[in-house]
Amino acid sequence: MSKSLVIVESSAKSKTINRFLGKSFIVKASIGHIKNLPKNRLGVNVDNDFEPEYVTIRGRGKILQELKRLASTSDTVYLATDPDREGEAIAYHLANEIQSANSKIQRVLFHEITENAIQKAIQQSHPIDEDKVEAQKARRVMDRLVGYQVSPILWKTIYRGLSAGRVQSVALRLICEREAEIKSFVPEEYWSIEAEMKSQGTAFHSKLVKIDDKDVRISNQQEAQDHVDILKTLEYAVSDLKKKTITRKPFPPYTTSTLQQDGARQLRMSTKQIMAVAQQLYEGIDLPEGRVGLITYMRTDSTRLASSAVEETRRYIAENYGIEYVPKSPAFYKNKRSSQDAHEAVRPTSMKRPPRVVAKHLTASQRKLYELIWNRFVACQMAPAKLEQTTIEVTAGAYLFRTTGTVVQFKGFMQIYPVNNNKEEQLSLPSSIKKGTLVDLVEIYSEQHFTKPPARYNESSLVKDLDTLGIGRPSTYALIISTLLDRKYVEREARNLIPTELGITVNSILVQQFPEIFNVRFTAQMEEELDQIESGEKKRQQVLEGFYQPFHMSVHRALEQKQEIKESLQKETKEICPDCGNPLIVKWGRNGRFIACTGYPDCKYTRPLEEQETTDDICDKCGAPMVIKTGRFGRFLACSTYPACKNTKPYSTGVSCPNDGCNGQIIERRSGKGKLFYGCSNYPKCKFASWNKPVPKACPKCHYPYMEVRSNKTKGTFLMCPNCKHPVSMETVDS
Repeated sequence: MSKSLVIVESSAKSKTINRFLGKSFIVKASIGHIKNLPKNRLGVNVDNDFEPEYVTIRGRGKILQELKRLASTSDTVYLATDPDREGEAIAYHLANEIQSANSKIQRVLFHEITENAIQKAIQQSHPIDEDKVEAQKARRVMDRLVGYQVSPILWKTIYRGLSAGRVQSVALRLICEREAEIKSFVPEEYWSIEAEMKSQGTAFHSKLVKIDDKDVRISNQQEAQDHVDILKTLEYAVSDLKKKTITRKPFPPYTTSTLQQDGARQLRMSTKQIMAVAQQLYEGIDLPEGRVGLITYMRTDSTRLASSAVEETRRYIAENYGIEYVPKSPAFYKNKRSSQDAHEAVRPTSMKRPPRVVAKHLTASQRKLYELIWNRFVACQMAPAKLEQTTIEVTAGAYLFRTTGTVVQFKGFMQIYPVNNNKEEQLSLPSSIKKGTLVDLVEIYSEQHFTKPPARYNESSLVKDLDTLGIGRPSTYALIISTLLDRKYVEREARNLIPTELGITVNSILVQQFPEIFNVRFTAQMEEELDQIESGEKKRQQVLEGFYQPFHMSVHRALEQKQEIKESLQKETKEICPDCGNPLIVKWGRNGRFIACTGYPDCKYTRPLEEQETTDDICDKCGAPMVIKTGRFGRFLACSTYPACKNTKPYSTGVSCPNDGCNGQIIERRSGKGKLFYGCSNYPKCKFASWNKPVPKACPKCHYPYMEVRSNKTKGTFLMCPNCKHPVSMETVDS
């Protein structure tokens, strides 16, 4: 009896799928792509409809031979590579190689690795989607043209080995432009006034919002104090009291983008980690009943849900939370207009496997991500939450104070998916307070603030903006960010993405020379055109022709100006070459910027660029000031008279080690992967370490000797006590 051959991408799920399909099937893995464009040349024939030249990837030859051999003795070959454009392209290449051995080839899509889904997918097999293959081919060709024709411009102007990418260069531009906004931002001072009031023995806080029916604008301390002095003399009365019921609807189920955003924000995982763990949950986890996929396919931009999954979830909610938590009709969510809607939203594959049941079979990362996906999905099918919002307005002469808060009447979906909103507080009000009630002023105070610059991007906020702007696809976001980090164009500090000097330089060249290519609007338009190729509305050659002509002209123009570009990156110094007397300049090289002689190539004098920042520390060997330098393991202090004095010290944060009996200082250090952390100067004797930057400021609440820099989306950057977790705003510290 002949068997059918099923080819998947990953060997991790092949045994699971084979178990579900039975003995009449053989399941083998291609181990990802079998073909790619050549590494040592462009591999695209621009004169022949941009036809790509695919070659077999080194090491895949033996795999192909084995797949051909199995195909030749099989009844039917099912290509079950991942259900996306890239998976379709892999299936296309496999089909071209295998068809000589067996022409009975079908495409199947495994959206979830469960027995029913696998067997149903086999029954619904179909031919390869040629339009989807063409869309992937267009993307691959477009990226190759940009990478192989723009990168040499960077080699000729900065140094060899740099690279540019069509989409990640736009992401780099967003990060650089945000950094420029922050550096050019000028903070403005303003003051707020708040009052503690009391009525019938119950105290509540209220904020000044209007003066003479105009929004409050207090710009300095004297002005604030003048208002406070007046307010202390006035009578206070409730001028308005409003209550209304607010219905808060649940969030849609996760797409790839929203999963990455929440995973980065709530679980403190990188987008790369999130996608790797999600892949594990999709491909299968070993449970008592066997290996099974816990979630549906994790690369999706759709919020669509299978009706069967929705009905199963509604039954689960009724049984576990009560019938009142089940809405009258199932909830379905609209997709964005740009959504391809190729797959369902990311959801659990079965309600029979709640996190508490499978937790012992999961790693810590798998458990956290699965619980996040589970809670979001179950919550999206629960009844809305109901809250009573109360707004109290208190008038004192020309001054209007307002207090707004909420009381939860029915938790609804918030029972499993809490929503925190700092703008809403639980109110404790006098029971009989009403319009016209007089209130007593307990205390009134003013507080200084400064306007804040836009927050730096972190992985969550960058993914959100990339998704909103239509740059790239959600499945590529993790690769975009990891590429920027790997190329040293961006570095991660306190979870923020900060452009390096190299990244800023690369971005300035790309934006100046290719303004029409490396911009948000053009990149988003290209994504739309790729979607149109997939839907059959446009032809690949048509889209590539429209892209290539203006792009090629820009490349030609940049190559002609390469010397001017290179010279524009050089900076003059006031120094003279000690060997020949010519001026010295700052240039770029493979190891960063360095000082070189303008007499090159006749004079080859060079030396490292020491961008030194003087400190108040004094060298304990020669008495000279110490300067900050950066080495392989991060920043350190060195004597400013080097090489005459070679004394160095670790870069201290100014905070003493908190461990009992240790007299060390907390210093900056770098992990094996180059990530900044803070450890004791007495290591390895003392093992104290922290990812959070310590600041030599005592906690105002528990008087712990130092606080740590923290950041989140709600509060921005702030200080938190590592002992009692008391938060303090940076404004308070700076002032």
